[in-house]
Amino acid sequence: MRSSIHGAAAAAAVGVLVVTAGGWVGYRQLAGQDCSGKIELSVAVASELAPAVDEAATEWEKKGAAVDGTCIDVTVAASDPVEVAAVVAAKHGAILAGVGQASGTAVSPDVWIPDSSTWLLRLKTGGAAAFEPGNGSSIASSPVVVAMPEPIATRLGWPQQELGWTQLLTRLNSDRPLKTGIVEPTRDAAGLSGLLSLMTAAASTGGETAEQERVGALRALASGASALRQDLLAKFPTAGDATTLASALGAAALSEEDVIQYNARKPPVPLAALYLKPAPLPLDYPYAVLPGIEPAKASAAGVLFEALTTASFKDKLAAQSLRAPDGNWGAGFDAPQGAPSPAGGDSSVAPPAQGGVAAGGLAPDAVERAVSSWSIATLSGRMLCVIDVSGSMKKAVPTANGATRQQVTTEAARRGLNLFDDSWSIGLWVFSTNLVGSRDYQELVPIAPLSRQRSELERGLDRVVSSSGDTGLYDTLLAAYKDVQANWEPGKVNSIVLFTDGKNEDADGISQKALLAELKRIKDPDQPIQVIIIGIGTEVSKSELDTIASSAGGGAFIATDPTKIGDIFLRAIALRKAPA
Repeated sequence: MRSSIHGAAAAAAVGVLVVTAGGWVGYRQLAGQDCSGKIELSVAVASELAPAVDEAATEWEKKGAAVDGTCIDVTVAASDPVEVAAVVAAKHGAILAGVGQASGTAVSPDVWIPDSSTWLLRLKTGGAAAFEPGNGSSIASSPVVVAMPEPIATRLGWPQQELGWTQLLTRLNSDRPLKTGIVEPTRDAAGLSGLLSLMTAAASTGGETAEQERVGALRALASGASALRQDLLAKFPTAGDATTLASALGAAALSEEDVIQYNARKPPVPLAALYLKPAPLPLDYPYAVLPGIEPAKASAAGVLFEALTTASFKDKLAAQSLRAPDGNWGAGFDAPQGAPSPAGGDSSVAPPAQGGVAAGGLAPDAVERAVSSWSIATLSGRMLCVIDVSGSMKKAVPTANGATRQQVTTEAARRGLNLFDDSWSIGLWVFSTNLVGSRDYQELVPIAPLSRQRSELERGLDRVVSSSGDTGLYDTLLAAYKDVQANWEPGKVNSIVLFTDGKNEDADGISQKALLAELKRIKDPDQPIQVIIIGIGTEVSKSELDTIASSAGGGAFIATDPTKIGDIFLRAIALRKAPA
């Protein structure tokens, strides 16, 4: 038996199964006296939960354990979920907005216990088609709360008055907004949960007001965003005087565990945990056995799961300020003031996720929409939007109450425009065949900062009307590429987003072979341009669009149902790579 526990340093370590000093929470040989051989099982655990998992493994060791007479060696690593997500995404061919590349030294574990099932959901919807983690059942939970300095919370009626997300949204968008922060929702599950709740609250207002509320909330949160949780916590007030309170962070979506641990350090200004209604998606710590591991390891993982779901494990969770999966808590749990009581009919605690599906049956596209909207609202870029106006765009979309493909596409572009702040530069082209004499494309609005031409772009979208021509795809794409390249801007993602519902039909234009050769010739690695092509309907050639987009440096997305163009547009923009 070997052991290498590094106490608090290990519990706080951020790494992904990388053998470095302080990187391991623990190493346990869990075996009965009569076992032989060895099954090595690597387990990556969210840092705040790792000590409880390690302690349970220690007890399992003392009792002796094996699988079919074979010894089990378990390594438990405290891991930042976003780092493991990057590794798993790379292994399974998924792209997750805002996650970035995996560390070159990171290794995919056999078992992953992140802080939220939304990670599993995002991997699945992000392109990991074969990603089916086993089990996925929750082993712990922590409600997501709005953390607020107690003096500010008291002014809002805490802890006597019950507060809701719509009230918080109102404070965010007021003339004197509450200074609110968030950990990047693309990289933090509690931040994503809070963002989802705010987006839902904005949608409930209905109509154009909902869009304004949503965009306002995104930009307010973005102004106080932090990449790391500890950086966000450092923004809370360090003194209780009025000046400090006014200048410091006033509210942030965090886990209940975060608030308990923060207050345990006896800060000058404690945090109140506000349990807003409706209850946001909690952290649910799913036990995910990753696909592709050997049957013997899968069996060992099953036995370990049993050790983490015993009655005594609830007390180990309490020592780490965590609840059991059903919302109950164990002995020694120090509940914040106003905390909802343990589960048992208390609707203020949202149910944890089970089986790798987000709690409450949360739709995957709701998560993707929130992540994509955030990415667009917090990034800056330079983009040329190119819209197909060939005759086929006049076709009605059955699922859009009779609106045409042209109308659905233009509306998606208009809604996307609302998300871009004034730091973006955007231009608008349309294309068909022989649209301007023998030329297939027409510039409606040149690329320029939105700060001075937002209304002009709105008017430009009003002028997008279907022609009677065909699809002059190749000539248009080449011309658009050269236009963006001619005025390439450093420090921004320079991109082209082209919408089309057909194949190239311009017999007098450039061939695909010539297009690919010319793109290869003029492509400059020091001035990258990302080309995103969104195919509309079932008549596009995915292979054609994939070939063109990949050679130009980008990707193709297909909206077989044109009503989904808006979501695909947001996701495509969000997945752009930031400039090096």
